[in-house]
Amino acid sequence: MNAVTRLQAQPAQKYRTIFISDLHLGFRGCQADKLLDFLRSTDSEYLYLAGDIFDGWEMKKRPYWPPEHQEVVKLILHKAANGTRVIYTPGNHDECARDFCGHSFDNILVRDTAIHTTADDKKLLVLHGDQFDTVVKVSPMLAHIGASMYGKLLMLNRLVNAARKLMGKPYWSLAAHLKNRVKNVVSYIGRFEEAVINSTRSQQLDGVVCGHIHHAEITRFGDTLYCNTGDWVESCTALIERPNGMLEILHWADEQQKHNTHSEQPALPEAA
Repeated sequence: MNAVTRLQAQPAQKYRTIFISDLHLGFRGCQADKLLDFLRSTDSEYLYLAGDIFDGWEMKKRPYWPPEHQEVVKLILHKAANGTRVIYTPGNHDECARDFCGHSFDNILVRDTAIHTTADDKKLLVLHGDQFDTVVKVSPMLAHIGASMYGKLLMLNRLVNAARKLMGKPYWSLAAHLKNRVKNVVSYIGRFEEAVINSTRSQQLDGVVCGHIHHAEITRFGDTLYCNTGDWVESCTALIERPNGMLEILHWADEQQKHNTHSEQPALPEAA
């Protein structure tokens, strides 16, 4: 069954808005299998692609474009052609797409930043977030070195999870575990969030949705809402808006585990 047929055959979980970022298509660390399952299993009025959808840095070093990555692109185009309003705000790994900001291609709007109004009338700034990353802005070379080291960590992450799968254990992100415990990384995340929030407040908006740092989160800084979508190379997360405007982080590996557990439950006997 091809992607489009499967998308139509299975009832999708409907949301008002889906925000995803940091897919890193073209990078071996992209978890395209989980991403495809997510895209096939969900539907929304709005779909925001908040940057690093493609990994131009990696593809320049070693071309990599398996069928699963092409299938992701086809699914997004299918959604855009069938009524989903798709907005793409490029990031640093797909910065070449910023040359097309202000244009629309195949029903996908390309914008440097966007303003999303939730169902409960909150105005949210949507962007990738690298604009506030001093490492990327001040030293692109250092950023590329960091990306290379991160790629090696993700390779180790895949080996760890291959072993966990053989033992019947659920997916677990080694990279996210280490990031949450390394003091310098925790400090960097805090400085990044502060810079994003200060910019949002200066524009008199209610909140911000970004990606870039691969750390999914919803939190408040005073009266300003901060949302990070996470990524699809380690945590496999999305930010979703329900019809009433409520925002949530969706951990897709956990959702898959719940579905698999439910599917394995024995059927109840029919009443006599």
